[in-house]
Amino acid sequence: MRAGFPDFRLGSVLATSFTGTLTERRGDSVERIPTPQRLVDWLVVNGLDVESCTPAQLELARELREAIHAAATAAATQEALPPSAVEVINDRSVQGHAAAVLTPSGERRWRLGSPSCVEDALGVIAADAIGILAGERDGKLALCASPTCRAAFFDTSQSRTRRWCDMNTCGNRQKKARFNANQRKSSARPA
Repeated sequence: MRAGFPDFRLGSVLATSFTGTLTERRGDSVERIPTPQRLVDWLVVNGLDVESCTPAQLELARELREAIHAAATAAATQEALPPSAVEVINDRSVQGHAAAVLTPSGERRWRLGSPSCVEDALGVIAADAIGILAGERDGKLALCASPTCRAAFFDTSQSRTRRWCDMNTCGNRQKKARFNANQRKSSARPA
């Protein structure tokens, strides 16, 4: 990771990991792709190798991110998908020209139409979001229980009752807060 920028929160689901490039949505927001180069870094880390990104492409990416988050939030709360979010997701999906390719080790990778084509990478992310929102994958969309985070994530736990987008950040923060509250209660009791 480049010095001076917050770390990426990486997950196993491309679309919801992408929405995690803006965290603490209900608190002091943390923008994890503040520059075009930082978007390139995120795409490369996620197997969507692009060489460069323009400010206009960064804005397209952020628009897609927010559309996926809006649609995932609606799906998690069992509300109708916002038509404007659906339109953005569909537009990005059809604008991309990426192809799934099989590696010699049997893994799926994405081959973008051009190494500088951020739109191809956004098409892959949009297609992943469509698969999740359409219910094509085993799991369910949920929202982080942290009152400041509220990130959308894809719960693939056996019971489908996961509460946190990331146990190492939001879950740990909540556990520490509970522990500290219990400590305060214990020290306030008369001996």
